[in-house]
Amino acid sequence: MTETLPLILLLLAAAVVVVVIFRMLGLPPIMGYLLVGAALGPHAAGWVPDTEQTRHLAEFGVVFLMFSIGLEFSLARLYSMKRIVFGLGLLQVVVSVLVATLLARVAGIPWLAGLALGGALAMSSTAMLSKLLTERGELDAPHGREVIGVLLFQDIAVVPLLVMIPALSQPLEVMAEALLLAAFKAMVLLALVLFIGQRMLSAWFYLVARRKSAELFMLNVLLITLGLAWLTELAGLSLALGAFTAGMLIGETEYRYQVEEDIKPFRDVLLGLFFVAIGMRLNVPQIAGQWILVAGILAALVAFKLVIIGVASRLLGSSPGTAMRSGLWLCAGGEFGFVILARAGDVNLLDAATLQPVLAAMVLSLLLAPLIVHFSDRLVFRFVASEWLLRSMQLTQLAAQSLTTDKHAILCGYGRTGQHLARFLEAEGISFMALDLDPERVREASMAAEPVSYGDSSKKETLLAAGLSRASVVIITFADIDAALRVIHRVRELRPDVAIVSRAREQDDVEKLYAAGAAEVVPEALESSVMLATHALALSGIPMHKVIKRLREMREQHYSLLRGFFHGATDAGAHLADADQPRLHAVTLTPGTWAIGRRVGEIDLARVGAGVTAIRRRSQRALKLEPLLELIEGDVVVLIGNAAAVTAGEEALLRGKQK
Repeated sequence: MTETLPLILLLLAAAVVVVVIFRMLGLPPIMGYLLVGAALGPHAAGWVPDTEQTRHLAEFGVVFLMFSIGLEFSLARLYSMKRIVFGLGLLQVVVSVLVATLLARVAGIPWLAGLALGGALAMSSTAMLSKLLTERGELDAPHGREVIGVLLFQDIAVVPLLVMIPALSQPLEVMAEALLLAAFKAMVLLALVLFIGQRMLSAWFYLVARRKSAELFMLNVLLITLGLAWLTELAGLSLALGAFTAGMLIGETEYRYQVEEDIKPFRDVLLGLFFVAIGMRLNVPQIAGQWILVAGILAALVAFKLVIIGVASRLLGSSPGTAMRSGLWLCAGGEFGFVILARAGDVNLLDAATLQPVLAAMVLSLLLAPLIVHFSDRLVFRFVASEWLLRSMQLTQLAAQSLTTDKHAILCGYGRTGQHLARFLEAEGISFMALDLDPERVREASMAAEPVSYGDSSKKETLLAAGLSRASVVIITFADIDAALRVIHRVRELRPDVAIVSRAREQDDVEKLYAAGAAEVVPEALESSVMLATHALALSGIPMHKVIKRLREMREQHYSLLRGFFHGATDAGAHLADADQPRLHAVTLTPGTWAIGRRVGEIDLARVGAGVTAIRRRSQRALKLEPLLELIEGDVVVLIGNAAAVTAGEEALLRGKQK
């Protein structure tokens, strides 16, 4: 123990430092773990020996990774994406394996080893690509669906590959028998577990959950996962198959999400250790002497996968632009490739001379993957001529739709929130243009004659085609903070004076959105707590007028634009005509405006019946209304009053004619 503890501390310290640096640089932490292993392993510093015990411990990372995939496995999801998963996904994996096997034979590598190499090189990074799709808001884009479908099939294909690899290491005369026996064992085990074990497991989890002990629940999850993994190993199969089966079983119960959260820390830590062990296998001096070979394998990996996926996507009916985007997203290697390579190395199917350059090329491809994704749009527009035509047609249709609109709202996102908001705007007679990236949603809405178009609201040309120059407000209806910031940046760049209202999921995101230039931000957490409190007070017997008063006070504390508004509207009463009801009106101080350079105290709008409720200045949430505050160019003055008053107030601010 005293000899092992310093090694563990060394690995932990190095992993923490390197992963922190990689996260700061926006790189995947997998690369940090690989770097730690390569730097401290037997081929470099030699501080951490590459022993059987270390590899066996690292294998538990694979066990928990396969368990997580089993949890997410859904027959319904597979069926809904069957064309992509079992069409494009199957085609990509099979063709990639065959091409890699042929190239391996040309290079003098045995065809069985070539099959293992092909399986490893066919994989792409599920963790990295799904995260990038989410961050870029492209999950529902045509290429986004293809990427997710292919990744889903790759995740499934890992299981039979890991079962098959040990059999491939057997002599040819016994290999067929070993493969058939492994397949028979796997089918019998899966049939027993899925058809008999599912009910038993659900009843057992219910019994454990009734004890209401988080410790007992966690122990039970570990027992089921490691127990089934051990059983499959006893049956001559892999630990990964048992873990995958355990995940599938628990994924069909109502405890799936709790288990997923509980198991995540174990999975991430042990998976990190697995990638450290992979990094320890990298012989950096040997790879440095073979850098031309490594570069060739890297180029071949990226080029062949790009062509295979692109051609397969086109054969299945995708547009040239979508096919090329899918190929660019999926052309790099993935974490499951390391799993397959490690398994092939453990059973001596691949020797060190073959393993080292392939491993190095896959590591480099993971580093290049985010860069390839970043430049994918530019590459598509550069090499796919029809993409310009399609984009031009989309923008032309969008511009034609928005041509007759003026003082309209632009809705960025037309999901449930956007659709509810659209109903409110329609009820008040306010025209709008909605932009969304889900082609099915856009098609359904367009068939219903709603003003919705397919388009990325963070793109300059899309916003201009939607009539940004004539819009009165831009509303961001999605809660993705990164996507919202990109939209605000683009809107501010094109039209600094337009008001932006944004949605935020977390309270921490509110200040970021205000600083970027949003006029108002509506945090989901605040609104849900306000409504919960309102209903709780009403049901507790508090008089309704007090409940409404408290609701006003809570909202006025957060939304500066509403201060002084609710009371006036209520006091006015429903008997007043619309023209006499108090309303808000934003006035932007453009160059040459009379009010620029004057203090708030010098502007007497009370004479025309208007008041100032807020002043917004870019990158500042709200300026404190003080008599000595000097107005500058670009300020937005929010007036309050009836229709005639705010019109006269705007004229007074812009022309200086105070009546």
